[in-house]
Amino acid sequence: MVKKFILLIAIALGLGFASLRIGLTGHQAMAISIFAASILGTLFFWSFRLTFVFLGISALLIARVTDIEHVIRSSSLEVILFLVGMMVLVALLKETGFFAWLVSLMLRVKRMTADKFLVIISVISALSACAIDEVTSIIFVVAAIFEICDYFEVDPMPFLIISVLATNIGSAGTTLGNPIGILIAAKSGLTFEDFIVKAFPIMLVCLAAVIFIVRWWFRGALAELDAKMKRLGDNEMLVRLISVPPDRKLKIGLGVFGVTLFFIALHHRLEVAFGLQPNTLLLTIPLVSSGIVMLWRWQKAREYIENNVEWYTLLFFLLIFAEAGALQYTGATEVLAKKLIGLTGESVAALTGAILWIAAIGSSMLDNVVLVATFIPIIQSFKALGSNMQPLWWALLFGGCLGGNITMIGSTANIVALGILEKERNVKMSFFRWFWVGLLVGLVTTLIAWAALIILPIYQ
Repeated sequence: MVKKFILLIAIALGLGFASLRIGLTGHQAMAISIFAASILGTLFFWSFRLTFVFLGISALLIARVTDIEHVIRSSSLEVILFLVGMMVLVALLKETGFFAWLVSLMLRVKRMTADKFLVIISVISALSACAIDEVTSIIFVVAAIFEICDYFEVDPMPFLIISVLATNIGSAGTTLGNPIGILIAAKSGLTFEDFIVKAFPIMLVCLAAVIFIVRWWFRGALAELDAKMKRLGDNEMLVRLISVPPDRKLKIGLGVFGVTLFFIALHHRLEVAFGLQPNTLLLTIPLVSSGIVMLWRWQKAREYIENNVEWYTLLFFLLIFAEAGALQYTGATEVLAKKLIGLTGESVAALTGAILWIAAIGSSMLDNVVLVATFIPIIQSFKALGSNMQPLWWALLFGGCLGGNITMIGSTANIVALGILEKERNVKMSFFRWFWVGLLVGLVTTLIAWAALIILPIYQ
């Protein structure tokens, strides 16, 4: 730990001095150095990530690199409130048994084969990540995978990897699948409809490619499962699946969530009709729905807020956003944007590719929310330089989501799934067992997104 801390200080100070050498001001260099220290602290000492952002934002204020007004303005409070509202809704769905019922219902397929099972868990993982969030989705899909693999006495690890790969890809399909989706929507002005039209189709193509890849990569595990399915049949398996009959609470919870998704999908049209600022309804609809939920389930309201809202994570997001905002406040991001444009020759296609691959590689090593928070003010600076920003936002989204498949620590869904595997089965995933298939999936899907962003006119 001492060596890591010394390395952290050395890199942060080195970046600060290097910034001075290339012509940045003292405040700009200090903002870069402190922000780098927070990111490296998160990477090296994950359990203490909130400590580093607390110290980082305090240092920025004391050194007068930023001020309280700009800390509040750049903390993306609207995104935090959106996530609070969605977490309350997810808590309701958990309580009513919606996820267990959905998984068991969709897995009741006649004449189940290994290929059908592969497609089903991939599609369920991707679409449920689109509708709720990747972490909640993976928890319930992994539970179903364990049930089936236990019955047929096969290794669950290949199917767990498949479900996580599909979950990360699905999280790019809508604004709801990953915190970076709502963060990008809030900062770029992109709507839920934009995501459905421009992100969802690429997500489906990437998902199809992944199903093809894992069908070949895990052909041995699939052949073993298929042989045991033919020998044992699937009737007893279905009995073993978690089964929750839909009751009144489940139907009401499903209705509330369905209405919420409906109005989120129409938020742009409603904002135009009522003369509201862009994304006003996108960010407030979950708050309205969660308020109704807490009124209906008033005995559970305090529990929803205290136990089901990830305040530790949300505070980390809020302060890392504020630190990234200090880069923009000092003008450091504008200088970095000019440097990047200089390297790419002012080509939007080259900029798009650079951001896509930097985001993909970076998110394989670092939390994608942190990476996106770093890049957002840089992309916003391109607007002042007269650059077309549309493909840049999509490059940041796809790079942040698809790159998370490359390593076993590349996304929150990966870490959660592997934690469940270790806790429930006392099995630890080796780095390279994940890495080779993750690298192949990451490269192929990022290439698909890159080709679409460069070739298709709707992204221009």
